[in-house]
Amino acid sequence: MKNMNQLMRQAKKMQEDIMKAQEALGERSVEGTAGGGAVKMVMNGHKELMSVAISPDVTDDVEMLQDLILAAFQDAHQKVTELTESEMGKYTKGMNIPGLF
Repeated sequence: MKNMNQLMRQAKKMQEDIMKAQEALGERSVEGTAGGGAVKMVMNGHKELMSVAISPDVTDDVEMLQDLILAAFQDAHQKVTELTESEMGKYTKGMNIPGLF
């Protein structure tokens, strides 16, 4: 029974650590860019889009602008995914839990 209590304490601490790490991710941000910085997007660690900046130089060509916006979003999203995997991987190493993060 002593081992079970110890296991439960470890699980609770791990859960608390994961929750703190998830909160900290929300405070971090990454910048995705496209077109040499003509379009910039900032996304937080919870994959929420925080800001968009578009250079006036690219506003004349709507199709190009749409492509740049999409590319900048995908760049930011990929960077957040990598950040999340890096930070949360400390806790989920060896676990196969689809959709956890």
